[in-house]
Amino acid sequence: MKRQNTIGIVDFGGQYAHLIASRIRRLGAYSEILSNDESLETYSGLSGLILSGGPESVYEKDSPSLSEKVLELGLPVLGICYGHQLMMKLLGGEVKAGNAEYGRAALDFIDTSKTELLRGFKGGEVVWMSHGDEVTKLPPGFTRTASSHDCQFAVVENQDRKWFGIQLHPEVTHTEKGSVLLENFVRIAGAEGTWNLKQFLDQKEKELLQTIPSDKKVFLLVSGGVDSTVSYLLLSRALGKDRVFGVLIDTGFMRKDEVSNLQSKLAPQGIQLHVHDASELFYSRLKGKTDPEEKRKIVGNLFLEAQADCARELGLNSEEWLLGQGTIYPDTIESGGTKHSHTIKTHHNRVEAIQKLMEEGKIVEPIKDLYKDEVRELGSFLGLPMEWTNRHPFPGPGLVVRMIAQEKSLSDSVQKELDEFLGSDPSLQGRLIPVASVGVKGDQRSYAHCATIVGEKTWEELDKISTSITNKISSINRVVLLLKHKVQELNSLSFSFQKIDLDKKDSDLLREADAIVENILQKRKVYDRIWQMPVVLLPVGSQAGKRSIVLRPVDSQEAMTASFFHLEKEILEELVTEILKIPEIDYVFYDLTNKPPGTIEWE
Repeated sequence: MKRQNTIGIVDFGGQYAHLIASRIRRLGAYSEILSNDESLETYSGLSGLILSGGPESVYEKDSPSLSEKVLELGLPVLGICYGHQLMMKLLGGEVKAGNAEYGRAALDFIDTSKTELLRGFKGGEVVWMSHGDEVTKLPPGFTRTASSHDCQFAVVENQDRKWFGIQLHPEVTHTEKGSVLLENFVRIAGAEGTWNLKQFLDQKEKELLQTIPSDKKVFLLVSGGVDSTVSYLLLSRALGKDRVFGVLIDTGFMRKDEVSNLQSKLAPQGIQLHVHDASELFYSRLKGKTDPEEKRKIVGNLFLEAQADCARELGLNSEEWLLGQGTIYPDTIESGGTKHSHTIKTHHNRVEAIQKLMEEGKIVEPIKDLYKDEVRELGSFLGLPMEWTNRHPFPGPGLVVRMIAQEKSLSDSVQKELDEFLGSDPSLQGRLIPVASVGVKGDQRSYAHCATIVGEKTWEELDKISTSITNKISSINRVVLLLKHKVQELNSLSFSFQKIDLDKKDSDLLREADAIVENILQKRKVYDRIWQMPVVLLPVGSQAGKRSIVLRPVDSQEAMTASFFHLEKEILEELVTEILKIPEIDYVFYDLTNKPPGTIEWE
């Protein structure tokens, strides 16, 4: 039976498959995530099909594919990134390793009169790229309708068959008119008007009542962020307040005065919060740990241990309780949560012990299919004031993932590449610093060098420089700007590695810097303009005991992509002046990296 107005998204393991689905739904069409090996009957019942991106190369052995019979079903098909390359290959085109392209690019048009997919475009629109391979030859029947500087076949179309291939990512908010492109495809497929978030809320309430046994209650881990707060309100609305118990695990890596502030501010929302102090447990188990993945897994397991300790202290019968989490979809995707996806970073709520509980049906995650912008909107439906729905996201593990403890040995060859790249501009200097960070390039995890640059440039110029460095130098995935220093000073500065112990002393140090930043942002009334602003502690200084701070303000909506925020210079100067009053802080950096290639958090 044909499922009217339904767009299927075939998931090839890219980070954006579910984001595509979310965008389609927000355009008013129902969408479903499908594997690449469904029955032909499943595909044939759709109004249209989107082939998602993925981390593999279509010319590699055993890379994910799709039966050519699916393409012959007569459906409108849109291939995105990997999906575009796969469709071209299956239909007789060629795909090869090409110029890597990550981040912003601009569309140039070949013939605007022959494009159905780009109706409403004028040319020159900014789009978001994340690929290393490219199509080099089109199959019969296809016309090139747009290119970018580094991609010949950015958009191709076979209007007779309603087949479309695009190398760009229209689903991310940083692609200008991306929603117009997707809306054009929805229109071409004839699928409109079957989905909105209010419907999700109604369906989710029914689902929670049906799937959670009436004799079970939910022990929900609440952090005070919008995700766990919305989860609490949604569960309370569906199950009744008596069946939901909110617990805050104080890990010792909370923000300054966060625990007391949360207790007082959440009470008006009907959330009675029990606080369990597990700081000594977290400090002791994390002592001496440096590897980002190991840290995250330790934190995830410690949350379960602390939760069990709390339940015993309160005399709760474990057989009556399920564990609730405010997981949203980026957590799942970045943890390698789909069939073909690569692990970018293991989120604390996706460690092995949590996965086991999920398999046993002991985990409740009411908003796991939503993205941050949808969670905020859902919060408004549930009566949350803007103060809560607009709160900056904060990682569940807390400040521990903003304390970089692992050293990255400097590479002479990478430094040489950086010098050669910057050599043509005497107003710029660059150096590697002895740390690495987690990033994402072409849907794959990277753990690579961080480069710092110095120079008087506009934000727009720095954006282009940062993007060029990470595109051209594969061993660098993050670029930061050194503040308060001049070009001629860079080579005389000492960026030596200084050990961080993930203890209370260093946590207090980061807490203080973080509080300075938030207070100034609120005072200057710029907080609500910034989507998120991690403050990161680096093990970099001129001598023992010295540290550095990275400011990481970003502009985003759904956390799957982000661009660094262009903060007013006078506000930035105030931030740096106040942070450098902390005796242990030597340097302050400003993160110039977009996502991709860098993740929002450093770990």
